[in-house]
Amino acid sequence: MINNDVLRAIRYMLDLSDAKVAQLVNLADPTVELEREQVQAYLKKEGEPGYEECSNKVLVQFLDGLVVQRRGRDESQPPRPPEKRVTNNVVLKKLRVAFELKDVDMHQILESAGMPVSKPELSALFRQSDHKNFKLCGDQLLRNFLKGLTLRVRG
Repeated sequence: MINNDVLRAIRYMLDLSDAKVAQLVNLADPTVELEREQVQAYLKKEGEPGYEECSNKVLVQFLDGLVVQRRGRDESQPPRPPEKRVTNNVVLKKLRVAFELKDVDMHQILESAGMPVSKPELSALFRQSDHKNFKLCGDQLLRNFLKGLTLRVRG
């Protein structure tokens, strides 16, 4: 899925202002300064004047900031290095951590969006990429997960 679409969907889900999105990115890594104007450029539709593509680094930092904001920073653990490549599986994992979702919750969310998955299919999405049962998360699955999570969060 396109990074801008993921950012847009999460922003809508949580009803975040542009300044709050920038604050979440800065929360994950204080050395990165993201301005409100930059966020507005990421949120524009493709083809609109001023549209900019959201980089993998910004999306990962936004998701990490979301985890820190919702769950707090674990000072006992050393900071994890950011992912070099953002896949739908990484987005799914980070949202699962941020919202403290269990397998049952994940199944309910996907079912409410009209895309039920089996337990083995779901667990395959969270395996290491070199595991023999690893499965890539498709755009449609991530889109439906975001839709179901929005229904759950916004009511």
